[in-house]
Amino acid sequence: MPENIPLAFDDKEFLRSGACRGMRLALEFMKPEDVLRRHHVTSTVVIFGSARLRSAEEANGNLEKAKAALAADPSNPDLQKAVADCEYAVKGSHYYEMAREFASLVTEYDQETFGGTQMVVITGGGPGIMEAGNRGAAERGGMSIGLTIKLPFEQKSNPYITPGMEFPFHYFAMRKMHFMKRASALACFPGGFGTMDELFEALTLVQTKITPRIPILLFGSEFWKTLINWKAFADLGVISPEDLNLFHFCDSAMDGLNVIRLFYAKRLKDRDIDLDVTQHDLS
Repeated sequence: MPENIPLAFDDKEFLRSGACRGMRLALEFMKPEDVLRRHHVTSTVVIFGSARLRSAEEANGNLEKAKAALAADPSNPDLQKAVADCEYAVKGSHYYEMAREFASLVTEYDQETFGGTQMVVITGGGPGIMEAGNRGAAERGGMSIGLTIKLPFEQKSNPYITPGMEFPFHYFAMRKMHFMKRASALACFPGGFGTMDELFEALTLVQTKITPRIPILLFGSEFWKTLINWKAFADLGVISPEDLNLFHFCDSAMDGLNVIRLFYAKRLKDRDIDLDVTQHDLS
């Protein structure tokens, strides 16, 4: 065989071509699946939310810097806007801290109740709420997973993902499949279009019984009730009234953990504590 003709699996141009798109999709499914099985991760708690929200420490630090710059040039409209933006970020930082605390509580609950592999925190692996989720789990000494995505902006992996448990994706579809495949609960914090996309896909999968019923937690009731007129869905007849019971509003980390505890209380009472949900039918 001529040396300048690569084997098919060594031919990068071929592997990146349209002809191999199906293979690339399959590989993005197979690699995380293999690693998570080898680490005995049987179920996860998914944490969604804005990449733009910051910790209280970072938000307050940025505000101090912006105010100092404005004090030196008080008539500068750009600096005035920067201060306003930083003040808004400080207000939103409590969601970061709530996600961090929630991830810590869930990790502790998993460690004490299920041995540390049945309610593993999984996030999009980036900054903001995603960072808060991985950080809270790491601070409790638990494993956490990051499913990152290649984007031209915003997405940059955070340092709190457990080593070896970050999985970069090219395809949103495969990434979202892995979010839901092992989900034993979904925690959704304030966010933008990406957060809405992930939330409504999860609601649709549960509503249509493609995946089993799981706790779906909407943290920040004021945010969610201001943003979306949930009752209008039922009033207009586009969902059933009982579909409004598919999710729970939570205003503290402990609220979210209590919903999860109550949801799985019967299994614990019956000593059926195996939350292996890897058989969710998402094929």
